[in-house]
This record gives sequence, C-alpha cells and structure tokens, in this order.
Amino acid sequence: MAEQDYYKILGVNRSASLEDIKKAYRKLALKYHPDKAKGNKQEAEEQFKKISEAYAVLSNPEKRKEYDTYGSQDFKARFSQEDIFRGFDFSDIFDMGISEGIFSRIFGGLGNFQASPGKGGRSRVFRFGGPEDLYSRSRPLKGEDLQVEVPLTLHEMAFGVEKLISLNRNGQVERLTVKIPVGTLPGRKLRLAEKGRPSPMGGPPGDLFIRVKEVEHPVFKRDGIDLYVDRHIRFSEAVLGTKVTVPTLDGKTMSLKVPPGTASHTKMRLKNYGLPQAQGKGRGDQFVRIIVDIPSTPTKKQKALIEELAKEGL
Repeated sequence: MAEQDYYKILGVNRSASLEDIKKAYRKLALKYHPDKAKGNKQEAEEQFKKISEAYAVLSNPEKRKEYDTYGSQDFKARFSQEDIFRGFDFSDIFDMGISEGIFSRIFGGLGNFQASPGKGGRSRVFRFGGPEDLYSRSRPLKGEDLQVEVPLTLHEMAFGVEKLISLNRNGQVERLTVKIPVGTLPGRKLRLAEKGRPSPMGGPPGDLFIRVKEVEHPVFKRDGIDLYVDRHIRFSEAVLGTKVTVPTLDGKTMSLKVPPGTASHTKMRLKNYGLPQAQGKGRGDQFVRIIVDIPSTPTKKQKALIEELAKEGL
C-alpha cells in the first residue's frame, strides 16, 4: 500500500494548528472543486478525495494522534474509509458552496448526510450508509463508539482465547465475554457491533472496538508473525559443534544441531513454528539465535590453553 502523507497532501507541517489545517483544506477544496476545477475533471475528483480524507483525519484530534503514532500504512490498516469519515462535520465546508451532492457523487453509494445538532441548527455530519440513504436527514444519529485495550500473551495470540472485559455503559458496569480469534496480533481492532454508548437521539448504539496489547514473554520475542529465542553456547562448542534444546510456543522441546564453526548471532530457522496468520493463512517461523559466550575473566588454566591455541593459529 502506497504511503500517504496527509500533511503533505494538505501542504501543512506536522505541528499545524486546527485552524491552519482548516484554511489549507478550504483553499485546496476550492481549487479542486470537481465542478469548477480547470483541466482533467477526473484528476480533480481524485485529488478532492485525497484532501477530504486528509482533512477528515487531521481535523479530528483522536484520529490525528493515531495517525501520528502509527504512520500512514498502519493507520489505514486500522481505519476503514467508514471509520475515517465517521462523525465528520462538513458544515463549514458546505458554507463555502461545496454541495452535499458533490460528496455523494464522488464517494458513490458510501456517502449520506444526516442532520445533527450544531451551530445555528445547520450542522451536517458526513456518515456512511447504503445508496437508499443518500439524502436522508431523518434517521437518528448513531451512539458513540467505545474502545477498550485487552492484553494478550503470545500463546493467546497463537491459539485464540476468550476474555472477560468490563465497560461502563448507561452508568452501569457491564461484563462481556469476547472471543479473540487465532492470529490476532497487536494493533488489530476487533469490532463488536452496537456494544458502544447509546445514541442520545434514539438511534442505534455505537460499536465497541477491542484493541490488542501484547504481554511481554519471558523467553520469546516477536517480529510480526515470526518468533525469536536465544540459545547460549560456549566458545569450544561453537568451534567443535554441539546440540541445543529449544522450546516452542506449542509446548514442544526441539533438539537443534549447531554445526562446527558457528559464529555468534547466527540465526537458525524452525519452519512453521511461529505465530499463525489470521484466518488460517499460514504460519510464521521460529528463529533460534546462537550466542557464543566469551569468558571475560578466564582462569589461569583457560588462559594458558587459549595461548596455546593462539600459537596454533586459532
């Protein structure tokens, strides 16, 4: 997926204020107004999409923080277009003469505009729905989404788990059992429909999003779906060769042959012993990193033997 820098798209720096961002968007929105732009209309619409998406993210403090934290690619993996535009207030933009119909046309059957309370009673919020809702103004607004963080061990990521979570809804503490599927990695958000806050206007409740946080493992380190584990050997074992025992996340103990002459920090692979991918699309590998221990304070006998080895060219 190509990197999209929302700040560059709007032509502002990363410390730009909300007012600077709004001014930049207004200027570009008028420049690439699909009905007024000179030249290629299709290119103008594509650019209009980009600047609108950038504005939707950078004008929202929470989404902007997520974008700044995770970067463009990870942000787009976490947020769908629906998420990006959810709750986006276009009232100021419509006041510039950019009509609702333009957004409906450009974003196809995804866009609909629904009335919500705002300044002068004229605020409109850009929301998503089917084509039959394109110009609806009567449907009540959805409730606020909630988000909770759930800690997961590597074992739980690998084999799935059920977690009991608590959240405050309607002034009461509710407990929900959430099934975490196999292959759920940190950063992924799981959605529970209509488990968020109730709508203040009689609409459907918001959604509940589960964000996964990794619990550090005492033995394994994770890199994507691959796992790493260190095994230490002596200098003589590195020269002559040896065997090491290696645990796996499955609970097995593997015997791994370390050939003579193995250098320190050599990585040896155990294929398909890493974490599974989501939806059963394969499994990562486990890598064993061989660390050769060099004594910092050898005994007199060890030092004498090493000196003899040095004389032999070793």
